Amino acid sequence: SRALDVLNFTQVNGKAIRIMFSHRDPSIRKSGHANIFIKNLDTSIDNKALHDTFASFGTILSCKVATDSSGQSKGYGFVQFEREDAAQNAIARLNGMLINDKQVYVGLFIRRQERDRSNSSPKFTNVYVKNFSEAITDEELKNIFGNYGPITSAVIMRDVNGQSRGFGFINFQNPDDAAVAVEKLNGYTYNDDKVWYVGRAQRKAEREAELKAKFEQERNGRLEKLQGTNLYLKNLDDSIDDEKLKEIFSEFGTTTSCK
Repeated sequence: SRALDVLNFTQVNGKAIRIMFSHRDPSIRKSGHANIFIKNLDTSIDNKALHDTFASFGTILSCKVATDSSGQSKGYGFVQFEREDAAQNAIARLNGMLINDKQVYVGLFIRRQERDRSNSSPKFTNVYVKNFSEAITDEELKNIFGNYGPITSAVIMRDVNGQSRGFGFINFQNPDDAAVAVEKLNGYTYNDDKVWYVGRAQRKAEREAELKAKFEQERNGRLEKLQGTNLYLKNLDDSIDDEKLKEIFSEFGTTTSCK
C-alpha cells in the first residue's frame, strides 16, 4: 500500500509508471463496470492529477487522460472504480465542478455500440394496447390493427372469470407495420370510448432499464441546475470535519450540504 502511494506515477526513463493492486479476474476491468468519463479537462491535468482528484471516492482500477501522438491532453479521460457506488458518488459530487478553472462533465462511460443501440429505434412486431372497453372482442381488436398489416395473433388478457382486463397484445408479421400501428393508434378512441395507449410490448427487464435511464436523466438534470453552487475541495487537513468545514464557509452564505 505504501509503495502504491509513494511510487505511483513516478517517472522512470521518461515515462510515468502506474501501480495498482493485482486483480486476478481481468474481465472486471475490461467490462467497463463503474467506469466514468470526464471531459473538458484543462490540458495541465495529467494521469496523476486525475487520479488524485478522484481517489477520495474509492479504489481506482484504472485512470487515464487521453493524449495525442505528441503526448498532449485531448481534454478528456476515464476513471474506473472498483465499486459502482464510488463511481456514482464521484459523478454526483464532481459533475459540473470547476477543476483548474474549467467546468468539467463527469458521467458514466457508455461504449459506442451501446450508444448506437440507444440512438436507433428498436425493431419490434409485438404491440401492447391498454385502456380499451371491456366490451371489445379479440376479433374487433384484430380487425382494428389489421388495417396496418398482416397479424399473427391478437389476444385480450382476461381474469379468472373471463372478463376483459382492458389490455392485450397484437403481433404483426412485419415490424414496419407494427411501428405504423403504434404511431396511428396511440391515443385512439373506439366508439367514442376511452383513449387507448398503444406502444411496443416490452419485457420486464426492458421496462426496468428504461425507467432507470429516465431516472438517471432526470437526476443529471437536477445536478445541472446545481452547477456553480457546489464546491469541491481537496488537500484538507485531517482535523477538518464536516462541521468545521460548514463553519468556515457559513460566512459566505447558506450551505445546504457539507461533507
